[in-house]
Amino acid sequence: MGVKIHDAQHGFLYCETEKIKGCEIQLDFPSVGATENIMLAAVFADGETVIRHAAKEPEIIDLQKFLLAMGVEISGAGTSTIRIKGKSGKLNNLEHTVIPDRIVAGTYLVAAGITGGDINLKNVLAEHIIATVSYLREAGSRINIGKNSMRVSGPVKPQAIDIMRTLPYPGFPTDMQSQFTSLLSIARGTSIVVETIFENRYKHVEELLRMGADIKLEGRLAIIRGVKTLTGAPVTARDLRGGAALIIAALSAGGTTIINGTKHIDRGYEDIENKLGMVGAMIKREI
Repeated sequence: MGVKIHDAQHGFLYCETEKIKGCEIQLDFPSVGATENIMLAAVFADGETVIRHAAKEPEIIDLQKFLLAMGVEISGAGTSTIRIKGKSGKLNNLEHTVIPDRIVAGTYLVAAGITGGDINLKNVLAEHIIATVSYLREAGSRINIGKNSMRVSGPVKPQAIDIMRTLPYPGFPTDMQSQFTSLLSIARGTSIVVETIFENRYKHVEELLRMGADIKLEGRLAIIRGVKTLTGAPVTARDLRGGAALIIAALSAGGTTIINGTKHIDRGYEDIENKLGMVGAMIKREI
């Protein structure tokens, strides 16, 4: 696209260009972030930009709807090929409401599943989290789907299941793997989880071990033997979804859990302690 990117210095990338140029881009992997950034970069590019092997997540479709309403010529979101014609004039003003966060929704569903809770989740699009719902049902949760809402009733104790691979949408999302690892750590039987998207996605496992979980890692494979109960302990959130997994684990654990590194959790969850507090969780943030 004609952009010069200098080597990273002190954690920053330096980019410069006189004008972005439209081109064809073949992604090696259907990355959501890469697809979205190319879409945005292409808006004012000279000519047409074509993204092949593009991500198909709902967020990509929502971004296209937003750009279309602003006057951008763009098509193909939700398929493997997206085309964007560069625009020379100004974009239209508009008001746009983003779609509900499917990973946040899935996190709250798993929280009910691990505690045997019964909650009604509003402003959620069920078609965006079918894989998450399917695995929760397999683990014993009862889920009723309404119009933009879901009611989940967790089992007395979850059942062990196998999640044989994390996949790009519409497969089981890597962003839900950590939360399910917490759920399965107290399930009846032995579960297997295979992480195929990110290599370093098991940072939360070491912390779950501190809480009494029985998890063995073999590369991308996690073998989870369910224990009777977890025990509260001081733990540290090392990334966003791993932090959410520790909160979920703490909800079912005996005693008190202290979670450090909450800055990671705050990146993806707004006021999570008060939202869970509304349905009975005892969570206090210490500033």
